Amino acid sequence: MIDVLIVDDSAFMRKMLSEFINSQTDMTVKAAARNGSDALKKVQAEHFDVMTLDVEMPVMNGIDVLKKIPAGGPAVIMVSSKTQRGSDMAVEALELGAVEVVAKPSGSISLDIEKVKEEFLSKIRIAAAAGTGKPVVDRSLSRASAPTVPPKAVIHSGCRNVIAIGTSTGGPKALQVVIPKLPASLPAPVFVVQHMPPSFTGSLARRLNQISGVRVKEAEHNETAENGVVYIAPGGSQMRVGKKEGRLFLSVTQEEANEGHRPSVDVLFKSLSALNHVRVTAAVLTGMGRDGAEGVRQLLEQNSSRIAAESETTAVIYGMPKAAARIAGVENIALEHITAFLTREFSG
Repeated sequence: MIDVLIVDDSAFMRKMLSEFINSQTDMTVKAAARNGSDALKKVQAEHFDVMTLDVEMPVMNGIDVLKKIPAGGPAVIMVSSKTQRGSDMAVEALELGAVEVVAKPSGSISLDIEKVKEEFLSKIRIAAAAGTGKPVVDRSLSRASAPTVPPKAVIHSGCRNVIAIGTSTGGPKALQVVIPKLPASLPAPVFVVQHMPPSFTGSLARRLNQISGVRVKEAEHNETAENGVVYIAPGGSQMRVGKKEGRLFLSVTQEEANEGHRPSVDVLFKSLSALNHVRVTAAVLTGMGRDGAEGVRQLLEQNSSRIAAESETTAVIYGMPKAAARIAGVENIALEHITAFLTREFSG
């Protein structure tokens, strides 16, 4: 049974979220708090597996609460409005160690919160698994059939280099390790898919841009990809890379989700695999599920690619990297060495 602490200054939100949780057989609301100060007192008094934490509250906001949660405390899911302030604070919380974020559909008090019920419950389960502080292996992948070995890629002379990264749960904190280490003079564009709700990826791009030598931005439809720029796929959209008159350009569309994901790592990777004279260096970082695995397979079959999967020792959730690692030709690398892997072609 997953014991949950709900923290929200709205009595309506506390009531609705409690009803969602208590309708399940594997979780229960052990307590609720109306502000951050009250939440910390409850965390100090008893054990909780997961805390759902409102971002913007009186007395003490969600960021201040997160900074004060003691070691061994509950795994945290941020529950945030889609305003820029709410999104910025939620992304900061993810960088500080919160596991996931759920967007309130229509403001601080969302009468239509039912719209995100299933997402909310799913993320509680993910947070409970990740809350041990140890890498979580996605056991659903253990039944997958053994991968076939793709044919060796043909390396063409004169290839343009690009970098691609796919990640999900735990990704914002992982990207904070990887992206700032990229050299400002990087002779390649970087394409990133991070599973996130709409409006939060813009905040993620802005925060990474502030601490990085490379420029980081949310991708826009039909823009030309430039070296030394990191393009974050917008939440709620699919991002592909195409080639026209020798230049790479981005396609950002509202097409349907791929295996439940929008943006999808597979969609990005498969688009890169179709490009001639483009050499892809890619990494699959922490996340639940197997998004990216088929894209990795196509990259290795059709393109001169080098691919790494974040190692089980550092991944918050060893699901997506595990699925990628099962494919021949994919290296397992600890998070702190991912940037060096991605830029190996351009050093020395």
